[in-house]
Amino acid sequence: MAHQTVGHPVRPGLPDDPRAGVTEPTPACPVEITLAALHGRWTTLVVRELLRGDRTFTELREALPALSDKVLSERLAHLVRMGVLDRHRRAGWPPRVRYTLTAHGRDLGPVLQALWDWGARHRPLPPGEPGGN
Repeated sequence: MAHQTVGHPVRPGLPDDPRAGVTEPTPACPVEITLAALHGRWTTLVVRELLRGDRTFTELREALPALSDKVLSERLAHLVRMGVLDRHRRAGWPPRVRYTLTAHGRDLGPVLQALWDWGARHRPLPPGEPGGN
């Protein structure tokens, strides 16, 4: 067994966990669970906005103007189902709904940062550049 320090494996990406030896993706795999939570175009940007603080639908729409209302509604509902967001509806007219990250949702901050860092280091070369396609 690999040595672990504070829940982290010595060799990143190779956890000391029986689930790490699977031969095909399974719904119980922690990586698959994370990918399922972040599934869908725009999801990471919605989470990013909510990492900055609670937001209403309108505030999210203003922060991401190219995102359609339909897709924003779908992403918010998905994130609520995944336990990433809490939806708080306030009575009155018009009804106001605020979205708040749960503790699980806030835990995605370092995950998104790690994805950003990896992508920044491993950007594909544009076609025509030496080494590009």
